[in-house]
Amino acid sequence: MSARKTLGAPDLLRLGVFGLRTRPGRVVLSALGIAIGIAAMIAVVGISSSSKAKLDQVLDSLGTNVLTATKAEGFGETPPLPDTAYDSVRRQQVVEHAAAVGAVKESPVYRTPFIPAPETKGIGVMAGWGDVPGVLGGSVASGRWLDTGADAPPQVVLGSDAAAALGIDRVGADSRVWLGGRWVQVVGTLRPLQLAEDLDNQVFVPGSLAEELGFDGAPTAVYTRVDPDRVEQARDVLAGAIRPGAPQDVGVTRPSDALAAKNATDDSFTGLLVGIGGVALLVGGIGVANTMVITVLERRAEVGVRRALGARRRNIRDQFLVESLLLSFVGGLAGAVIGVGVTVVFAVTQGWPVAIPVWAVGGGLGATVVIGGVSGWYPAARAARIPPTSALAAA
Repeated sequence: MSARKTLGAPDLLRLGVFGLRTRPGRVVLSALGIAIGIAAMIAVVGISSSSKAKLDQVLDSLGTNVLTATKAEGFGETPPLPDTAYDSVRRQQVVEHAAAVGAVKESPVYRTPFIPAPETKGIGVMAGWGDVPGVLGGSVASGRWLDTGADAPPQVVLGSDAAAALGIDRVGADSRVWLGGRWVQVVGTLRPLQLAEDLDNQVFVPGSLAEELGFDGAPTAVYTRVDPDRVEQARDVLAGAIRPGAPQDVGVTRPSDALAAKNATDDSFTGLLVGIGGVALLVGGIGVANTMVITVLERRAEVGVRRALGARRRNIRDQFLVESLLLSFVGGLAGAVIGVGVTVVFAVTQGWPVAIPVWAVGGGLGATVVIGGVSGWYPAARAARIPPTSALAAA
């Protein structure tokens, strides 16, 4: 090959690999900075994406067409829902399924009549209409849901937290609680209700038993599944149906919005962590630049010999630039492997689907190339400017 001939890509690659192999310790430490930055960015994006994928699964299974009607929250005193609220809602065409609950006040629940009141003070009693867990996308963990007919016998169903507090994890023939001064049969326990977490610590009873306990008949909340294509319209319809003369006294919310808001909060936090990963990547790039500057100073004699043999300035520049790119790419590749591994392990341990965006891995590796090019440009240009006589004198 002529001394004046431009080096090809394979020649530059071999020179770059040779330059890195001569200083393995320094290369590993420099590449580690890049690897940490890329691993942090990919892991943060991957874990966030996996969490969102899990949330999407939850929303798909629960549905986003559930609306909850309660009394409106405002600065003044708002009247409770009327006792006709449940029946009024069921008659609306946009409503596919409905259920309701109403707070039964001052009706303590005990595991036995010998347990002091403070130990079960936090367990509330709710009258139930319709299939509450079915409407809310929940399910029965053990037993069955209430018989809500007018002549239903005394019975209770326990929310997930209430069941844990009362020590009843599985319903049997002898499962019962002390309520209203008598034993009442437990017919079922519920799994956690993700769209109504406030119900997990409640004990549900049919309307007939609730009346015996002093219930006033007014529901606290009405839950509906509406036509998915008419969710926004249903908000106004439900409020007007419950209180025709004062719909502003009825608050209609969509429980899935809370999960979506959590998702948005996670996105903001993810952006912050990605920014921190970017700072780590920048620090790694500075480390690469520092390594290449030192490398150029140490290899002045080599540069002088190559220049004396006819190597052009651009040959010298390209050689050191390729070394910088290789150094950054090796660090980025290691970081991508680490980031993907961390995401997979974390998602699997949490029971989430593994979701790593391709753009995160591709963007991370692309960023390493950019960092390598930017970090190596100045050292490479500096090496190209070294005069042959000065370099040979240094030798």
